Amino acid sequence: MMTLDTLAQRLRDAMKASPVPDGAAALCAILSDALKDRKFTAAMLPDRKDGEGVRKILYEDPDLGFCICGHVNAGASVGKPHDHGTTWAIYGQAEGTTEMTDWRIVDAGGGGDPSRVVPDRTYTLRPGDAHFYGVGAVHSPKRTRPTRLIRIEGANQDFIPRSPIVEAEAALQPSG
Repeated sequence: MMTLDTLAQRLRDAMKASPVPDGAAALCAILSDALKDRKFTAAMLPDRKDGEGVRKILYEDPDLGFCICGHVNAGASVGKPHDHGTTWAIYGQAEGTTEMTDWRIVDAGGGGDPSRVVPDRTYTLRPGDAHFYGVGAVHSPKRTRPTRLIRIEGANQDFIPRSPIVEAEAALQPSG
């Protein structure tokens, strides 16, 4: 059976052997392996009580700074386009499906203006899938039912500022 300590050690060893982004495929394979262990995912992604939030940090590496996070999503949701600031992330689907859209930046914004993006491609993450999003990779999730994910963050997202990002069409519409 996979354990949190085993997953963390395997990720740490892989990052030391081949730093991200070069080692991203190996990290995805390790996470995909862990997602196939139903006892592990059940232990890491239990039902949450109201008010507990969606994201929970399960492990934060004291040396490399990466985090293993559990996400328990209770229902349908459509996320807005976003990136992970100056770090990367790997989304690992444990239960349910997530429709992901990758977005292409058409205007980098700056000076207080948001980056404007257009949809580039859409695909579905299914149980066992792990997908890498590099620094600056804009994406958005859509869920029609409850899901459970394990996400690896290159650094704790609680402390990473993000720039505003809007859909190009939304940026052109008048407010109010």
